Amino acid sequence: MKKEILDKIEIKQGDITILNVDAIVNAANRSLLGGGGVDGAIHRAAGPKLLEECRTLGGCDTGEAKITKGYNLIASYVIHTVGPVYSGKPQDSELLSQCYINSLQLALENNLNSIAFPAISCGVYGYPIIEACKIAIDTTCSFLDSRTNSLIKVIFILFSSKDFDVYKQYLNKISKR
Repeated sequence: MKKEILDKIEIKQGDITILNVDAIVNAANRSLLGGGGVDGAIHRAAGPKLLEECRTLGGCDTGEAKITKGYNLIASYVIHTVGPVYSGKPQDSELLSQCYINSLQLALENNLNSIAFPAISCGVYGYPIIEACKIAIDTTCSFLDSRTNSLIKVIFILFSSKDFDVYKQYLNKISKR
């Protein structure tokens, strides 16, 4: 992988709701009306106006993404994407890849410089972290490599140290290729 692409990617452990980036990505459910995990944390941190705006969007299909304001968050925007519920079928990886592509595309269309992703579909949706990590990083690198874009920084922020280690190891592995 090209050094200039890898230099745009950062792996962190912590709370996505307090990151100082242009947009954070919400691993949302199809209703976009809040839920558990990262979705609930983002809705709580952003405040009730986020839910108000989400109600106007008419939900979101799996693999798609929609953008709202960030309200009480440091981030100016929230990009909501709906990951697949893991079933072990080939379509799972395609849908998960589309979550990253469509979120990154919305960032470009809105002239954003920085975006942060959680581990989409890895909580209650059951996606195995090692597979999901490869899809997330490979899709993002391919996107950054294939388009002229404004993105300066893509952060993958993981809540658990175990997930952080998986992402860090994979990024180290591909940087040696």
